[in-house]
Amino acid sequence: QVQVAESGGGLVQAGGSLKLSCTASGSTVRTAAMAWFRQAPGKERELVASIRWVGKGSYYADSVKGRFTISREITKNTIYLQMNSLNPDDTATYYCGLQRIGGDSYNFWGQGTQVTVSS
Repeated sequence: QVQVAESGGGLVQAGGSLKLSCTASGSTVRTAAMAWFRQAPGKERELVASIRWVGKGSYYADSVKGRFTISREITKNTIYLQMNSLNPDDTATYYCGLQRIGGDSYNFWGQGTQVTVSS
């Protein structure tokens, strides 16, 4: 099995920055991709950014392009999300997801970390 754990959330003023971390443990050898999702109160969970585990390939939602950067540290089974120029619309619970090779969705999730941006 795979376990996923996020960290790094918090309260920040608009215009500030935060860096989230997500570490996978357990049976991670078949990891295909990892991603950051977020869910604000009353809204559906949305994909924020994703990164392939092998080779190059990343995705960003339009709402975060140019402000957020996803990166990976394969030897630590960890991904990061550097978030700059935060605004109140970025307030949400941020979840990390893991997709396995051969899978068509993210099946392993962390508990989430809260990001709150004050105006």
